[in-house]
Formats: sequence, structure tokens, C-alpha cells
Amino acid sequence: MTHPLYQKINHALQMQQSQGLLRQRDVCHRAENSSLIDFSHNDYLGLANSIELTQALFDGAKTYGVGSKASPLVSGYSAAHVDLEQQLCRLTGHQAAMLFCSGYSANSALMSTLFTQADTVIADKLVHASIIDGIQHSGAKLVRFLHNDLSSAERLLAKHPNSVLVTESVFSMDGDKAPLAELSLLCKQHNALMIVDDAHGFATSRDFEATSRVADVQVVTFGKALGCQGAAVLAKQSVINYLVANARHYIYSTALSPANAYVAHSAIKLVQQQPERITRLHDNIHLFKELAQQSQLPLIASLSAIQPVIVGGNEQTLSLANMLAKLGFKVGAIRSPTVPKGSERLRITLSASHQPQQIHQLVSALKKLMIDCSGEKV
Repeated sequence: MTHPLYQKINHALQMQQSQGLLRQRDVCHRAENSSLIDFSHNDYLGLANSIELTQALFDGAKTYGVGSKASPLVSGYSAAHVDLEQQLCRLTGHQAAMLFCSGYSANSALMSTLFTQADTVIADKLVHASIIDGIQHSGAKLVRFLHNDLSSAERLLAKHPNSVLVTESVFSMDGDKAPLAELSLLCKQHNALMIVDDAHGFATSRDFEATSRVADVQVVTFGKALGCQGAAVLAKQSVINYLVANARHYIYSTALSPANAYVAHSAIKLVQQQPERITRLHDNIHLFKELAQQSQLPLIASLSAIQPVIVGGNEQTLSLANMLAKLGFKVGAIRSPTVPKGSERLRITLSASHQPQQIHQLVSALKKLMIDCSGEKV
């Protein structure tokens, strides 16, 4: 007899398959060993395969070993972790930092530890799933303001003074930026704190203090612009002390490996030493937008490395992504319920490592496919 749990699993998988919602893993090959030009990753500065960080990982492993071997509160907290935390504080101006193995765990730990049922959290409608999960786990009251809508945020802040507002600096699915300075002013007027998830913004600009100047708490990740692994929460010393003492994700997990902390430290120094990487990234963003607009592709108003092309429909989006792959381009196919129904899109992410000719080729291929699929000019 089949166990009811397996019956439930099989039924769910069949339903997801029939609705075009079944998520599956694909083996990703290194760019130099693949015929695909990758426009799907978040390696915005092209550091993940750089010679410098490859060497840093080797040097970090030689110095500290490949694993931290314990949680940070047992014996997993090393000089490599301290050095990275101090570097992040110097860079951003925050008093203290603590490291996590991923941005998801950092956000989830932060929200679930800081808040209780007595708290109200005001969050942008499009904040990341890790933020929502953490708030829900805390039991706090969650209220949502319309995406990047200052009037909506102000109404909720006035209704819930002494609360906390949570937003992102750059939104992962739309690529647009939050009005951080304006939100910060509203928070001050209503005695609210502001938490900013800076995952997709950190290190994509030369102004490393831009977010920290307005955020009471800042979450940064190393797996995007820095091209490696891990994340950090940055805040006042008292906040970090409280999280270290109470965050279950931190207390009961093996620490980020010291070798990875060493690589992240090296990545930050590399970004400072090679600012031309940031310049190339922004040149590539400008080129893509210019070409896409000339080709009348249905873009969202984004100035970041994340450039969504709206398709609509899960099957159509996945089909376009597969056709692009056959032409040599890997792009993300983002479907509902990750994004609202009807706004399914190809999520194109740009990097300093992309060559102008590759961007020209992508836009040309995308324009032709969308014309072929629609039967008329986009």
C-alpha cells in the first residue's frame, strides 16, 4: 500500500507538471566549456571565475582549511570571519556585522529573531520570499505597502508608528530600485526603523555607503556582485549582539567556511582596485536598454543589471527561454507564482563580463523570436 505522504507528493507533482509550474534542476556548465552565453546569473561584475578569486579560494583553504567545522558560537568563528566583518563595517559605516552562509538564511534569521507577535512590520509588496518567511515565522503582524509607493508606505507608517519598514535596494524580479532616501525620511517622521535587503545592489556602485546612510539594518550578500558565497547583516552593535545571542540559524548552523570569508574579503578589495568592472557593467546595461528599446521589446523600467522582458503566460515564457537556449543564450524563465500571473518574464541579467557583441546578438535573437511567436512586430 502506498503511504499517504507519497500519494500527496505524486499528486502535487502531477498538478505542477500539468500547469507548467514544476521546477527542475538543470546541470550548469562552466561558461568556457559551454556553447551557451549566460544571461541568467547574478555574477554582475564577472568575479566568480576570475583568476584573482580562484587564487584567493586556494590561499584561504591553505590558511584556514576548507570548512569551519563548527557553529560560530562553538569554534567556527575564525580570524577570517572577523577580518571580513571589520572590512564590511569600514566600507559601509555600520558598527557591527555578522556572517551567514546565504542571503536567505540572513534574512530569515534577522526577521524571525528581531520580531515577536507584539511587533508590526511594514514591507514592500515585492520583498523577497526569505523576508516574508522570516516575518511569518516570528508571528509579527505583517502589512504590505504598494510596490515603491511612498503614499502607501506613509499611510501605513502613520497607522503603525514605532514600527519597522522593510524593503530591498534593487528588486530581484523587476530590477527597479526603491526610493530609499524618501522612505528613510518617512520612517524618521514616524519613529520607524528601516531594514534594507541590499542583495542585488551591494557592490554594483562605487558608493558603498549609499544604502548604509539610510538603513538602520542592511543585509548584503556575496553570491551576486562579489561572485562568491555567503551574506552579512550589518547594524548597530547592540542589534548584532542580540542576533548572535538569539538567532537560531546562527547558533545551530555550521559557520560560513573561513575560506569563503577570505574570498569575500578578497572580492571586496578587488572591486575597489578594479572600478572599471563597475563601469563596464553600467555600460552594458545602457547598451542593452538602448538596443531593446530600438527593437521595441517589452521591458520593465529598470536601470539595474536585472532587465525583465515581459512575455505573459508560463508556457510561452518557458518556450521562449528554450528557443533562446537553442540559439546559444541562457536566460531565466520566471513564471507565476514567483511573479504575478500575466507578468511572466524572461529575466535577463547583465554582467561586466558580457561583450557588446554578445548583447547585440541576444537582442537580435530575442526580437526575431518574439516576432515569430506573435506573428507581428513586438
